[in-house]
Amino acid sequence: MPGIPGGRRLNDLRRLLSLFVPYRRWMAGGIALSLVVALANIGLLALSGWFITAMAVAGLAHVSMDYFTPAAGIRGLAILRTGGRYLERLITHEATLRLLARLRVWFYEHLEPLAPARIQYYRGGDLLSRIRADIDTLDNFYLRVLAPTAAAVVGTALLFGFMALFSMRIALIDLAGLALAGAVLPLLAQRAGRRPGRNAVEVRSLLRSTVVDGVQGLGELRVYGASGRQQERVSRLSHDLIGPQRQLSRIAGAAAATTGLTTQLSLWFAVLIAGPMVAAHEIDGPDLAMIALFVMASFETVNGLPAAFQSLGETLAAARRVFEIVDAEPQVADPPTPAVPPTRPELRFSGVRMRYADDAPWALDGLDLELPAGRRVALIGATGSGKTSVLNLLLRFWDYQAGSITLDGRELREYAGEDLRRYCAVVSQHTHLFNTTIRANLMLARSDADESQMIEAAKQARIHDEIMRFPSGYDTFVGEAGERLSGGQARRVAIARALLKDAPLLLLDEPTEGLDAHSEGHVLEAIQTAMQGRSVLLITHRPRALRHMDHIYVLERGRIGIQGTPEQLFGSEGASLNAYATVG
Repeated sequence: MPGIPGGRRLNDLRRLLSLFVPYRRWMAGGIALSLVVALANIGLLALSGWFITAMAVAGLAHVSMDYFTPAAGIRGLAILRTGGRYLERLITHEATLRLLARLRVWFYEHLEPLAPARIQYYRGGDLLSRIRADIDTLDNFYLRVLAPTAAAVVGTALLFGFMALFSMRIALIDLAGLALAGAVLPLLAQRAGRRPGRNAVEVRSLLRSTVVDGVQGLGELRVYGASGRQQERVSRLSHDLIGPQRQLSRIAGAAAATTGLTTQLSLWFAVLIAGPMVAAHEIDGPDLAMIALFVMASFETVNGLPAAFQSLGETLAAARRVFEIVDAEPQVADPPTPAVPPTRPELRFSGVRMRYADDAPWALDGLDLELPAGRRVALIGATGSGKTSVLNLLLRFWDYQAGSITLDGRELREYAGEDLRRYCAVVSQHTHLFNTTIRANLMLARSDADESQMIEAAKQARIHDEIMRFPSGYDTFVGEAGERLSGGQARRVAIARALLKDAPLLLLDEPTEGLDAHSEGHVLEAIQTAMQGRSVLLITHRPRALRHMDHIYVLERGRIGIQGTPEQLFGSEGASLNAYATVG
């Protein structure tokens, strides 16, 4: 697998650090407390060694000494270590949780403009992996990489300065050991862990996507006897994940062992130098114990760096996957200076041509269509004739390559996408109901609506009485994608939501598709109410819904074939109309 260029890695690292800027004070506080705790641990061990040795020497020499001051120092360092550890955990986790919340919101803010045109190129499980696992990996960058590294750099400088007061040679030995354990080994671990870390991120993402796909399609897998193959694929991916994880574990083990060896060698050389200094009376005997324990404990400041730098490869791989989404350009961009929102729901298509890719056939090829204000227009046609493409253009999910679409006399491209979507209410066969209460699904359209407005919308959609038959009424949970409701009930909840939005332009995309005759009748009654006082564009192939339209367009291969009123088409060309209207 080709590696990521060094320049791109540095750029990703800079971008990652820029995301942390709003929480720099929390992060700096956590790093400072980590440093205080590490220095307190080192000081406690070194002072304790000196104190015990000094007491022993004083006892052998039968001399008195001031043991109150070092004893108080030991107690103070112990209290500082305990209190500092508590505060360090509190501050670092507060910074981590704040950063995690920001990262997920930041990612969603960049993801939202890509829907639905760009999102279709990503699997749902893969997006879930990016917004959960990859964001979590980025969040660990502070705890596992940034904080330990910053504390180690400052701590090493302070420790070197302190040891230099006793012996420059010992200070240099300790510094060399810390540099080896805190810089050379981490860089080697990072280099060795770069490829397996990247592989682990990619395989883990693919595994999550496969599991999500398997759960979502479990019914079909069982019907077609493919459950075993799906299990084998999950098992194979799980086995593939073990490889890079084993490599990372081996690297971590080797780094830990080498760090331990470096610690012991530094201690050994420090004792070899300090011993003759005691004999030459350059330092006291208790100082020898203090120096030895100080050198050994000083490696606490860098012990976590090999693992931290090893995880950097995984972190940067996760960052690249996140930045890939963030850097994606929306299919449709808003104008620099959007026009004021439309006020008159009058729509016109003139010679519109649109396709989904440069090498794709034209989905719309010279479409001409008019929707006067307050009128009801139906658009029918065979599958693949371009009906859904019309809605994609109106909602600014996709752009058109030629022709003109005007709303309220202005080109559609002059409006901001959000303004257009606020101006439209949409009901389709694929309207999504969230896994929450009926009330929450309705209030999605208008968060400031009161109880009476919500109930009135439900009554107009012919769903209020059925909602009240549920034990929890409007607080009934609808389940995943509304699965606890029947198809007709879910469709009428969607209509009630559109009514509550009270938008002047109503777009209906196959609102009765997949329903039986009884449910279709209830939904059509609700639609008749919803259409009152609005401009309506209905896309359907169910003839029963067409009789309430003012005008009907028949779409053939991206352009209008025949058109007319229901009376004209049902009368003179009824056979042709029925042929178009009943093709799914």
